[in-house]
Amino acid sequence: MEDASIQSVPYPTIKRYPAYLQVLKELKSTGITTVSARDIAERLGLNQVQVRKDLGYSAIIGRPKVGYDIEQLTSALHQLLGWQDPKEAFLIGAGALGSALLGYRGFQEYGLDIVAAFDLDPSKHNTAIHGKKVFPMERVPELAKRMGVLIAVLTVPESAAQECADLLIQAGIRGIWSFSPCKIEVPDNVVVQREELSAGLAVLSVRLSEMLKHENNGPSAPV
Repeated sequence: MEDASIQSVPYPTIKRYPAYLQVLKELKSTGITTVSARDIAERLGLNQVQVRKDLGYSAIIGRPKVGYDIEQLTSALHQLLGWQDPKEAFLIGAGALGSALLGYRGFQEYGLDIVAAFDLDPSKHNTAIHGKKVFPMERVPELAKRMGVLIAVLTVPESAAQECADLLIQAGIRGIWSFSPCKIEVPDNVVVQREELSAGLAVLSVRLSEMLKHENNGPSAPV
């Protein structure tokens, strides 16, 4: 298989890959060894042409009437996403959301291993949450350099987000996965992926309202 570059893969395609991998994992667990683009599309409610195009970036070629080898396709997608080698990360902000993320074991399946947490609250220092030790924020530069960590998960309030981001940048962190409810400013050599939980909630709220409105305004009962 020729190596494919993740830089050539569109972001919408990258965002669909984890769902594809989940389907492959489920099929493999039942003893199935091959899968077609149509099978994946039907399971996820997608267009099979789009799925086939997405999988084309993996350089794995499906066999007519057989489909893709699940083992090979899984390996190729992991390689494209950089998940074949787990990357260590720090978590910044050991509050409710941060603590929940520390307890989520699924991250390691996606190539992310949170190895330590940091917080501004002195009462949390030298404690452990789900087996991960919580350190003072000022130790980020020292430990990042010693451990070679380049990724941080940011779960602090808006009021502390930029200050914490600045410290991470000074410590040599190159990728920030931010759950903080605000935009943070970073230099060009630092990547930020911002998760807007409020946006997802807004979409859910609107869709639910529309559905309930449609149900309430349904066909009138015959007189």
